[in-house]
Amino acid sequence: MAKTAVKKAAKKPAARRAAAPAKKRAKKPTPRKKAKKVIALFPEAAFGPALNSVGIAQALEKIGHKVVFLSDPGFLDVYKGYGFEAHAVNLSEPLPPEQMAKFWVDFINGHIPNFRKTPYEQIDTYVKDCWSMIVETAKWAEKDLPGVLDQVKPDVVCVDNVILFPAIKRYAKKNKKPWVRIISCSENEIEDPDIPPHLSGAGAKDKKAHAAYRKHFNAVIKPIHEEFNRFLASVGERKYPLGQFFEASPHMNILLYPSAVKFKRRHKLPARQFQYLEGCVRKDKPYGVPRFKANNGKPLLYVSFGSLGSGDVDLLKRLIAALGNMPVRALVNVGDYKDQYADIPPNVIIDSWFPQPSVIPQVDAVIHHGGNNSFTECLYFGKPAIIMPYVWDGHDNATRVQETGHGFKLDRYRWTEEEMQQKIMAMLTDKKMKARLKKTSRQMRSKHGPTKAAKVIDALTRRKLA
Repeated sequence: MAKTAVKKAAKKPAARRAAAPAKKRAKKPTPRKKAKKVIALFPEAAFGPALNSVGIAQALEKIGHKVVFLSDPGFLDVYKGYGFEAHAVNLSEPLPPEQMAKFWVDFINGHIPNFRKTPYEQIDTYVKDCWSMIVETAKWAEKDLPGVLDQVKPDVVCVDNVILFPAIKRYAKKNKKPWVRIISCSENEIEDPDIPPHLSGAGAKDKKAHAAYRKHFNAVIKPIHEEFNRFLASVGERKYPLGQFFEASPHMNILLYPSAVKFKRRHKLPARQFQYLEGCVRKDKPYGVPRFKANNGKPLLYVSFGSLGSGDVDLLKRLIAALGNMPVRALVNVGDYKDQYADIPPNVIIDSWFPQPSVIPQVDAVIHHGGNNSFTECLYFGKPAIIMPYVWDGHDNATRVQETGHGFKLDRYRWTEEEMQQKIMAMLTDKKMKARLKKTSRQMRSKHGPTKAAKVIDALTRRKLA
């Protein structure tokens, strides 16, 4: 923040002060207030990016900026509920919010059979279907986004998505304003030849798997990518190389990935253009752990596969039954399917929702699906995790948590009760893992992701663009 320089008056001896003619004392200039800027945040229509962006928005408002959200209509009330101005940008054919929510639930539940497949095999099913729909969101956004940007007139636009919205680049260039790309998923969204391809779940050193995944991904995705390039050409944008749907911002890119699990890149990301946040953990309402019918005083687990993953009811029922036979307690998030559960073991409590950032600090270990919020929250609070991934970057996070010694990767379906118990006991007793998690937690807690993001964006508002 620029500060007004103030000259100090020279001191005079007392005798000379008495003899000198009286002078009007100069008023100390009031420090000039920094001009408020308008920051537009455009997160993906999913709770992970949405709530991360709320945290950043709160930090931006705290330092004096106005924050406006650009949003899929189904998420407008999320941002308004936090007191922010929000403008609709349709990313698909307009539907009532309840129908839109059901659409995504049905889409995920329809792919449950594909959750049993490897990341490589999912390219032909879930991944292909997702990218086809994502390309359509970019085309739909082009209808509303230019007008919304002209109305809001942001000084900085921040977008958290996996695909380019060309209107943002055009607005930034025309008005000489910076735009920011936020990467709230795995770090490997920003490609490098020495790290695993995004969504592959491959190990960092498994170069053969890297090459095989990239080759198959490009072959399957080629028709969708060609359609995307035709769209880019229609709005005056250059075509992207096969497999690429977004680019790094030339101004700033903010990654939520913690440094303790960062990949070793061949090409270092320059700090002027890329900043890591060490996660972006939000505050949530307090949670008091209830008394269980059995095993009070035993280790406490938290189990959640996210709001969409909770549709895998058969898996959760099997997991609950297994936990019922172990010397632990467990809080289990079952989403909107609570009425489908009966005969819950006395050491298990289920609910439709938990304030996760308030729960994780109180538990001993976590079982989750590998979503980036769950992944970073466990690291932030120093809690070991078993990650049972099913889609998207959950595969990458599951592999990464194991190869960096912060937890375990476990196949979602091919596990035995004995294997599950062994993994849980290892999480609770492994001293090296506990020490590593303690160090990572301390490192992440020493930073505050939302505050750092706000400072980075604030500095960008003063950077002169060519």
